[in-house]
Amino acid sequence: MKNFDKAMVGLDLSKMDDILVQKVAKFSKLIGIKKLYFIHVAKNLALPEEISKSYPDLLAPADESIRAEINTIVKQHEFPAEIDIEVIVEEGKPMDTVLRWAKIKDVDLLIMGRKEDLEGSGSLAKHTAQRAPCSVMFFTEKSPLKIPEKLLVPLDFSEHSYITLQFANKLADELGCKILGMHVFAVPVGYYKTGKSHEEFEKIMEGHAQKDYQDFIKKHNLPEFECLFLLKQDGNEGRFIIKTAKEQHADMILMGSRGRTASAAVLLGSIAEKLVNVNNQVPMIIFKKKGENMDFMEALMKI
Repeated sequence: MKNFDKAMVGLDLSKMDDILVQKVAKFSKLIGIKKLYFIHVAKNLALPEEISKSYPDLLAPADESIRAEINTIVKQHEFPAEIDIEVIVEEGKPMDTVLRWAKIKDVDLLIMGRKEDLEGSGSLAKHTAQRAPCSVMFFTEKSPLKIPEKLLVPLDFSEHSYITLQFANKLADELGCKILGMHVFAVPVGYYKTGKSHEEFEKIMEGHAQKDYQDFIKKHNLPEFECLFLLKQDGNEGRFIIKTAKEQHADMILMGSRGRTASAAVLLGSIAEKLVNVNNQVPMIIFKKKGENMDFMEALMKI
């Protein structure tokens, strides 16, 4: 897949690493990754000076030991022979260092793990996704090791939705899976002033959403695809997306991200951000049009 020639996988030397590497090995075969970087960032790679002087033969330098450990994990799983694999071990602030290397290596996809029962807050993965200059993929701890059969794609029928759907179609072709669209609509707060009931106005709003869908596929000359039209529920929109994915037996969520090139604020759209914050159950890709956030990234790297 042209979008994902180069990918970078973040590892934290926890039990999640073996799960993550195993899933990356299977997925990389499907989408044609050509270059794969595994990166671990330690806050401090140096032994205390007194220890290193007293026990000079205690162990190899930390970076070499970590690199050897990661190589051991990678070799336990079958990667296509044509994939060029490189291990990077660095010292520094984990998020800033991963983002810096993602930019240096010009990667197309950043891959991270999401824990459910294993120890770890997942805050690094969440914050990295917000600032990443490329698409971000999350593999979850307990999701089955299988080729996705159904891809859930939340859409608002904007131009950004069209770009996301183009990518979804390409991914579906590569994986042989089905696309299921999801559009969420809401009933206006002042609906009662029209004299209509909530149920009546819900049908009106759903009708408008279906018309938007028809206009969308006509405008972009797209084949019709199955799309759910769902009334917005109270609470976190991210949790609603996860709930829908599980009800529909979707194996993966693809969510487009609206980059804000002119702002140093959060670089994800608000719903994508909420999804990243709460989802540790369903594998997902946050799709970013590469380069969309690069203006801000350029400024960020100069700080």
